[in-house]
Amino acid sequence: MNRYDVTEMIVAKKIQKKLKWSQIAEVVGLSKEWTTAALLGQMTLSEEQATKVGALFELPEEAINLLQVVPYKGSLPTSVPTDPLIYRFYELVSVYGTTFKELIHEEFGDGIMSAIDFKMDLKREANPMGDRVSITMSGKFLPYKTY
Repeated sequence: MNRYDVTEMIVAKKIQKKLKWSQIAEVVGLSKEWTTAALLGQMTLSEEQATKVGALFELPEEAINLLQVVPYKGSLPTSVPTDPLIYRFYELVSVYGTTFKELIHEEFGDGIMSAIDFKMDLKREANPMGDRVSITMSGKFLPYKTY
């Protein structure tokens, strides 16, 4: 068994139990965004969190242990994503990446936005012209150091 097998088990049980990521997040005690990333194999769960997930999804001990191992991060199978929804994020970075970079550097100076000290919030915004996806990303600014 490997971490990818655990992800497949979790997704299958989620479907079988007709659970939403937000419901699973309540059990874990963290945001739906972080919990979803963790259960899709991108974050490390604590023993307590992994035990809760294991109980919810009736996972074997080996799977619970694998949830606590630091994963190999990055889940896209190709350099340019082929999934239409994920591709749109790639497109956003392709089109607006230089704008993000320029505006962040203008506001903060030379550095990066952390993906480690990071949080995200995804919400549905009702709109008469068609509902909208609202994603707020907040990452700590990390300036480059001179030495």
